[in-house]
Amino acid sequence: MTTKLKLISHALCPYVQRAVIALTEKGVPFERIDIDLNNKPDWFLKISPLGKTPVLVVGDTAIFESAVILEYLEETQPNPLHPKDPLKRAEHRAWIEFSSAALGDIWGLETISDEAGFKAKAKQAEARFAKLEERLVASPWFDGAEFSLVDAVFAPVFRYFDVFDEIGDFGILANKPNIARWRKSLRERESVMSAVSANYHDRLRAFMTKHGAYLSRLDRRAAA
Repeated sequence: MTTKLKLISHALCPYVQRAVIALTEKGVPFERIDIDLNNKPDWFLKISPLGKTPVLVVGDTAIFESAVILEYLEETQPNPLHPKDPLKRAEHRAWIEFSSAALGDIWGLETISDEAGFKAKAKQAEARFAKLEERLVASPWFDGAEFSLVDAVFAPVFRYFDVFDEIGDFGILANKPNIARWRKSLRERESVMSAVSANYHDRLRAFMTKHGAYLSRLDRRAAA
C-alpha cells in the first residue's frame, strides 16, 4: 500500500512551490495543508524543527527543508527530474543552490522599506540574474527539451516578477532575452500555474504592504 504524502504549506512560500511543482510533474498524489506562519500550530512546531515550510509528512516521518524533500522525491517517486549524468546532475544541484540565493535577493526586494536599500538590492539581484542569463543557452527549459528540478525551483523565483513588473520597471531582468524566454515557458507550464492559489498576487501585495515595503508604496493597485 502506497503511503499518502502530506505537504505542510504556506500560501506564499516559494520553497513550498518547488515541492508542489515536483510532485505534480511526477504525478504523485498528495494532500496540501496550508498553515499560518504567523500563528504556527503546536503540531507543526513538533514536526518542523526550524519552524518553516515546507514539511513533507511520509507516514510517521516528517521531512523538512525543500532541497531535502526534492531529493527524497527523486529517490522514491517516478518520473525523475534530475539528469542521469552525474556531472550534469551536480551542475543542476549547484544552480538550485543559486536559485536560493536569488530568493534571498527577492526577500529584500519585497520587504525593504527605504528607496536606497531597495535600489542596492535591485542592483545586486540584477548582477545575479546576469550570471544566469549567461548560462541559459537551451530552449524551452533550463537544459533543453526536458523539464528538470532546476526549472521547478526557478519558477517561483520568476513568479515574483509578475507582480513586480506591474508596479514598475526596475531593470532587474531587462535585456536578458534568454531569461525572458525561459520565464514565459515556465509561466505557461501547468504544474507551475497550479502551484499557487488564484489570489496569489493579491496575497503577495498584502504581504508587502504589511511589511511596509518600498515596493508597496509604489504600487498603485495596492493603494487603490
